[in-house]
Amino acid sequence: MIEILIKLDQSILLTIQEYLRTPILTFIFIMFTTFGNSGVIWILISMGLLIFKKTRKVGIISLCALCGSGIINNGILKHLVGRVRPFDVIWGLNVLIPKPNDFSFPSGHTASSFAAASILFRKLPKKYGIPAIILASMISFSRLYVGVHYPSDVLFGMVIGILISYLTEFCVDILLNILTEKNR
Repeated sequence: MIEILIKLDQSILLTIQEYLRTPILTFIFIMFTTFGNSGVIWILISMGLLIFKKTRKVGIISLCALCGSGIINNGILKHLVGRVRPFDVIWGLNVLIPKPNDFSFPSGHTASSFAAASILFRKLPKKYGIPAIILASMISFSRLYVGVHYPSDVLFGMVIGILISYLTEFCVDILLNILTEKNR
């Protein structure tokens, strides 16, 4: 079963490289990958939400989800799994950005994107939430397009990011309720 997944991962990446890469798409997807670097776009969006009282709680939850994603994915899971990057094992796969030097599984760009975007999707009006999900999806696909992640890295990064968003929302709600009760 694992062999089938590995072969599927490899064939998807090589298919993207062979049939989807064009100069304009390369420019676009490198831009999206750059947006996802260190979760900067999500940090900026979340910090912007802190400005307005109406969206402050959403900004707090999103920032906490980003911290949780960084700790769980980049601090723990990548080191536990230790999966090498696809460009190190797939012959003929060309990388379009500087090669990351950490492990591949799960995709940190994807996990942080979906941790923040799913909070925004659930907590903000859909006119903001839907673009957040689209941005997260574009950042996630960009990781495949530029050749630095396997599709399964991205898929699990998405699932983990969404789970982190729910866990964070639950924990922040409890913490804010406790703080609110103490201030009464």
